[in-house]
Amino acid sequence: MTTTVQSPPAPPTAIRPRVVARTGLYAVLAANVAAVLYFFSAAGFASNTLIVLGRLTGLFGALLMAFQLLLVARLPWLDRRIGMDRLTSWHRWTGFSVLWTLLAHAVFITFGYAESSSLDPVNQLVDLAETTEGVLRAIVALGIIIVVGVVSARFARRRLAYETWHFIHLYTYVAVVLAFTHQVAVGTTFTSSPAAKAYWYGVWGVALGAVFTGRLVLPLWRNRRHQLRVSAVVPESHNVVSVYITGRDLDKLPARAGQFFLWRFLTKDRWWQANPFSLSAAPDGRTLRLTAKAAGDGSAALRHLEVGTRVFAEGPYGALTALHRTRPEAVLIAGGVGVTPIRALLEELHGHAVVIYRVATDQDAVLYDELRDLAHAKGAELHLVTGPAAPDKLAPAALARLVPDITDRDVFLCGPPPMMNAVIGNLRELGVPKPQIHFERFSLAG
Repeated sequence: MTTTVQSPPAPPTAIRPRVVARTGLYAVLAANVAAVLYFFSAAGFASNTLIVLGRLTGLFGALLMAFQLLLVARLPWLDRRIGMDRLTSWHRWTGFSVLWTLLAHAVFITFGYAESSSLDPVNQLVDLAETTEGVLRAIVALGIIIVVGVVSARFARRRLAYETWHFIHLYTYVAVVLAFTHQVAVGTTFTSSPAAKAYWYGVWGVALGAVFTGRLVLPLWRNRRHQLRVSAVVPESHNVVSVYITGRDLDKLPARAGQFFLWRFLTKDRWWQANPFSLSAAPDGRTLRLTAKAAGDGSAALRHLEVGTRVFAEGPYGALTALHRTRPEAVLIAGGVGVTPIRALLEELHGHAVVIYRVATDQDAVLYDELRDLAHAKGAELHLVTGPAAPDKLAPAALARLVPDITDRDVFLCGPPPMMNAVIGNLRELGVPKPQIHFERFSLAG
């Protein structure tokens, strides 16, 4: 007989980690909006309404640019509580807000000065660029932001390789520097008082410092410390492979079941390519394991990795972890190769669990033998659901039949986006509270 250790239920008054992080971000943004309005008012108003609006939209555009940098800094505290997918999505929409806000800034300022002069708006813009320090830099920055905005639109993003999109996106940092120097040169609010100047230096310093730390310093430090290498490559099926990775002091690496890394395998033809793969086994302090399906050139090449290949890993990332549990019992729903973080979570979770594994055929059930043995050892229920996508085998009635008490459990979900969207809708139709539904969409660019 197998016994399981029951985790105590979360206290009814406990504040969820995601709520704490989200509330903190909102509070930081609100406090900065208040500070911007205060310094804007203290600097005095121009007599021309369009210029007033132009200056205000410029300040809010600068604040949104700084906030946007914070969202993609990949700071561990935020990422573990909110998840890279949600932070990336917020970054995307903040980016479009930056674009429209700065466009409004340019239009209001240009038309405002044109109203006070004898020039038409086009010649007024040319005159400002030629005679006012920093304006030309601002025009170049706005042009870069427009280009990045266009390639980030869904119709363009789907047609670009991630590496191409990422290379273009890096020019955003050039735009940030140009916009900041423009603000230093001509920003009325920036130059109105020492306090205002200190505030804006602080805002940009924190934002750029967060990016520098999260995107460069921390990954370099961790990889230097852990010295990751491929220790084994094990085919799981004709198109699925597991890669085992070892290194130094892996017990000090703060990885949890359900998280993922951005993996770079340092071979001559793949060192530049990063792929997000989840851990397919709970970290044990000695070995990390990823399991991937050959869905593209990067994942297909894993089968040919040689033992001893150096690995550069960014992470761990992701909020699909036991940190977000609200109930002592859980349902784990996996679709296809999305079973990898689910299998790792089952290994770490305590309390009774029901595992539902959705695949087209029995042959598609990657790691099924491991999952079956692990479920038996943990005292969990395992259901393999096979068949074509239609009709929906995980419809509300089917889920209620498999897990009658599903509304009293946490639900962890990972799989292809269409399946995840359908299951999330079915769970809400069953009345599963939103805080009990945990999922993450693994995408580098949102």
